[in-house]
Amino acid sequence: MPSARRSWAPLLAVCAGYFMVILDVTVINVAVPVIGRELSASLTGIQWITDGYTLVFAGFLLTGGALGDRVGNRRVFCTGVAVFTVSSAACALAPSAPFLVVARLVEGLGAALIVPGSLALLQQAYPEKAVRSRAFGLWGSMAGIAASAGPLLGGLLVSTVGWRWVFLINLPVGAACLALTLRHVGRSPRRADRPLDWPAQCAVVAAVALLTGALNEAGRRGWSDPAVLAGLGLAVLAAAAFALRERLARSPVLPLGLLRSRAMSGGAVIGLLFNFGFYGMVFTASLEFQHQRGFSALGTGLALFPAVAMTMFASVLSGRLTRRTGDRPLVVSGMLLAALGLAGWAAAGADPAYALLVLPMMAAGFGTSFALTGSTATVMGAAPEAYSGAASALFNTTRQVGSATGVALGGSLLASATDYSTGIRTSMFIGAFAYLAAAGLAWRCVPAKGAVPGPEPVSSDGR
Repeated sequence: MPSARRSWAPLLAVCAGYFMVILDVTVINVAVPVIGRELSASLTGIQWITDGYTLVFAGFLLTGGALGDRVGNRRVFCTGVAVFTVSSAACALAPSAPFLVVARLVEGLGAALIVPGSLALLQQAYPEKAVRSRAFGLWGSMAGIAASAGPLLGGLLVSTVGWRWVFLINLPVGAACLALTLRHVGRSPRRADRPLDWPAQCAVVAAVALLTGALNEAGRRGWSDPAVLAGLGLAVLAAAAFALRERLARSPVLPLGLLRSRAMSGGAVIGLLFNFGFYGMVFTASLEFQHQRGFSALGTGLALFPAVAMTMFASVLSGRLTRRTGDRPLVVSGMLLAALGLAGWAAAGADPAYALLVLPMMAAGFGTSFALTGSTATVMGAAPEAYSGAASALFNTTRQVGSATGVALGGSLLASATDYSTGIRTSMFIGAFAYLAAAGLAWRCVPAKGAVPGPEPVSSDGR
């Protein structure tokens, strides 16, 4: 790499795209009440403005990964950035609620094209393990920063220049991301001989969209609601159809050899568990600060800042330490620290002072980001280069499912508990157990230093 500034340009490009995608999941939350009033949106319309993006994003991640492996990850990534940026402009200019909902759906499609290619491009740009681990760490920190900073930035924009700037800020970021990618990221190999298995793609889109939608509705309707149960049942049927198709397909989307890999499948489940804990914490903490303590949207963002600050620090530190310790100690210790943080919140009492919650939030933010680097490297290291997009898509799909589950369960517990304090403490205890489960799984699935396996072999027919 000719210079330090040039060598990190691919990382800046990829992180800019990823930051936009994750920010749009959370920044909208504080803006939708104002949007609903100005555009005369119904309650259903407001829900679709928020959830439509997430549904399309989660549902098409595996499709985005498969397209990246087939036609080139840089091409698909750039297409996603362009779609996301243009649809953000459409969101900002929306004259009505239905127009905004459609623009948000297209924005979610752009996000699904961006995320799988982002990890694949980092793996391509940084072949050395130590440098790649640092890049993965900084990539992962973008999720925590964007998720936690979303309410702060959204509250600031809505209260000053208006809700349309929640979307307009994506335009300069998207343009810079596209320019950096085209200039500094090399072309990705294309594998046109690999067919796109459309029946499998449709099955996985249906499974993830139905599951995410059912989980989102469970937080509002309750877990026993017929619509929620029907959505979960249909999601299981769609997943079964996907598994059957993968077994019969000559060129599967996710080869069975990859799914049998302990590192690949274990790393994906770890991603689900720590997203469940972290996003569940952010969601319930936001409700606690706004509804119980009377914080404004801006005040809530500031209150969550300790968790945000720790994510960047932890990702940089873990990227530097991995060359000495390997990935397993970092993932295990990060998950144990995050579990201690959420357990500390739950044990702080019925109505703890904010000062008592700062350290638990810092521990959860630090631990999650500290573990993300190693789990990302584990999943991507277990995949052949030809399937890097599919591996990235699998990892990010499970993380999105974890996020949706954490938010849905947190909302359900708050709604059904005898009092608000009991609901949030129960949610924190469950998040702590999820982190503990991830630590145990990491001990078995994340390779120790010196025992890192190469990518799983995949035969010519994808098996």
